[in-house]
Amino acid sequence: MGGGTRIEILAHLGAALLAGAAIGIERSWHGRPAGFRTHALVCVASSLLMLLTLYQRRWFPSVGDSVRIDPTRMAQGIMTGIGFLGAGVIFKEGLTVRGLTTAASIWITSAIGVLMGSGLYFPAFSATVITLGVLSAFRAIENRLPAAQFAHHRLRFDRGEVLPEETVRALLARHDFKVSGVSYRLVDEGRTFEYRMTIRTRDPRNFTRLAASLQALASVREFHISPAGD
Repeated sequence: MGGGTRIEILAHLGAALLAGAAIGIERSWHGRPAGFRTHALVCVASSLLMLLTLYQRRWFPSVGDSVRIDPTRMAQGIMTGIGFLGAGVIFKEGLTVRGLTTAASIWITSAIGVLMGSGLYFPAFSATVITLGVLSAFRAIENRLPAAQFAHHRLRFDRGEVLPEETVRALLARHDFKVSGVSYRLVDEGRTFEYRMTIRTRDPRNFTRLAASLQALASVREFHISPAGD
């Protein structure tokens, strides 16, 4: 393998490293579990595997038309495998599903790595810039969009000190919450009564206000408010 080829390979891997690291830094900055190192490795690995197809003549010489290799199959295999890694950062807690944006960023980072490994630098770097724009600039736009804020809400009382449902609904209404999907449970071998419901509001600050009000109620044994987020 000549010096020019080695420099070319290093250029592919270096470009993939820079693109993956840039996206990973944004994820690490916002405290996501798959951050700087994960995205960098995903992008470099995708680029490295695509180099197999780019330089396939060196390790699998073709013999006339008797053997045909489809490079797109390698890309398909990479993207399928990355799906399992992306699924690992998604988790659900009540109404809340977290990690979807990080999973999407891992998936597109892999795609960028495939392009870097194939030597398509312009679309790869363009995709990197677009991805960083979506993850950063679009966050500010999304936060300003008028949208309802949802949360999974759980309230627990001692069985003999349960607040009536009407009282609970009135308390939530005073904090500008709408209620849906109320369910009822007895837990702790029947010693504790539990309400579970989905609540929504326009102002996310209402969650903090509701928590303060519930904390002040002596009859509330335990409460849980889990806002939905990415």
